[in-house]
Amino acid sequence: MNKSLIIAAPLLLAVGLSGGYWLATRHQSETQNAASSTTTSKIPLFYRSPMNPSVTSPVPAKDAMGMDYVPVYADDSNGATSPSGTVKIDPVTEQNIGVRTAVATQETLSHIIRAVGRVAYDEEKLVRLHPKTEGWIETLRVDKTGEWVKKDDDLLSIYSPQLVVSQQEYILALNNLKALENSPIEDIRRGAEELLNSSRERLKLLDVPPHQLHDLTRTHQIKKSLHIHTPAAGIVMNIGAREGQYVTPATELYMIADLSTVWVYADIYEYELPWVKVGDPVEMQLAGVPGRTFKGHLAYIYPYAEPKTRSIKVRLAFDNSELLLKPDMYAQVAIMASRQLKAVTLPSEAIVRSGTREQVFVMRAPGKFEPRPVTVGLTSNGRVAVLEGVKAGEEVVTSAQFLIDSESKLREATAKMFAPDQPAGRMNTSSMPNRQESNNADHRTEGKVTPVQQGDHRHD
Repeated sequence: MNKSLIIAAPLLLAVGLSGGYWLATRHQSETQNAASSTTTSKIPLFYRSPMNPSVTSPVPAKDAMGMDYVPVYADDSNGATSPSGTVKIDPVTEQNIGVRTAVATQETLSHIIRAVGRVAYDEEKLVRLHPKTEGWIETLRVDKTGEWVKKDDDLLSIYSPQLVVSQQEYILALNNLKALENSPIEDIRRGAEELLNSSRERLKLLDVPPHQLHDLTRTHQIKKSLHIHTPAAGIVMNIGAREGQYVTPATELYMIADLSTVWVYADIYEYELPWVKVGDPVEMQLAGVPGRTFKGHLAYIYPYAEPKTRSIKVRLAFDNSELLLKPDMYAQVAIMASRQLKAVTLPSEAIVRSGTREQVFVMRAPGKFEPRPVTVGLTSNGRVAVLEGVKAGEEVVTSAQFLIDSESKLREATAKMFAPDQPAGRMNTSSMPNRQESNNADHRTEGKVTPVQQGDHRHD
């Protein structure tokens, strides 16, 4: 019995060792086959430069900075659930190229338009004084520009034969009415009254002042000279005649400007036009009046653009009761646009403008960026309103988006190389040269790798 156990024990031990070795070998073979299958299904299509996606290579390589080329796989370009052009970037590359993001927010946009303005006269309070008759200036009482005159101040006296004749007619009409006011015939009395009224109206139309007309009615004495009074208060900006000069109705005797209010002209650009409207408050500062901020309003928007500057002129109105604002002074103006827009906004740098379309890159997951076309609206203070394409709360790329855009176009082009009846990860190579032959013939030299451009036949 003991002899049988001694003989069976080594046999059982040998059988156990043989079985264990066979199971271990089989498990290792299955693991290697699975790994080999996974590796085979993940063969890179090509390698591209991490800094310039348009530079590619069929084999692993390094760029001028010593960075490894990034492998591009077939399933990276043709994901079943990702939109066309979606880009996946590993965290290291994302940090190296400086990807930054911002969250789309819904807010109310307002805008301040800043421009250079020029102070000018208020044209509604600008008076140009001309005589109503021909004559000679006898006395010039206001003979200096820049003088302040009040309303009805006596400016000058003028001798005019026509005024003398009109005064004589008026005195005759007065005497005629006095002689016929007791006439029993009503038509005669009415005719005398109408003659007097027409004579008085003629003197008024010739700008005979009321006090002279009153004296003429009371004394019946003809005045040789007619006094001309200023019709409004203001500053004398120009004097067009001197004593003894013969003047006609075409002669401008005075230009008087009321500077209690002034206009300021400014130019705004076309993209700022949707923000402004008449009545918007305006602030103004001048180098000639340091430390003061003048407040006014937008009075008028001109209905045409300047052909040379492609800008639109606006007119601003300011109070100038202190006479600190002088015509032709330059000023810095700020128009507080009252229009406000409530919309989803993004930083302006997030918008990628290419040709006729605009798009952003939305971060769908860490390292995964989706290109999305957007419709943009008004821009203000570095923010742009997005009318369509992005919702509030979505995260978009604001830095390095042009590198991502290049990669997105590259991947979208690569995805188009797959046959529509083949699964993702398999490329239609019926019309492409053999990769191994091309690699050996064109791109591989001893100890050196030559990158190929995006237009190479290995990728779109």
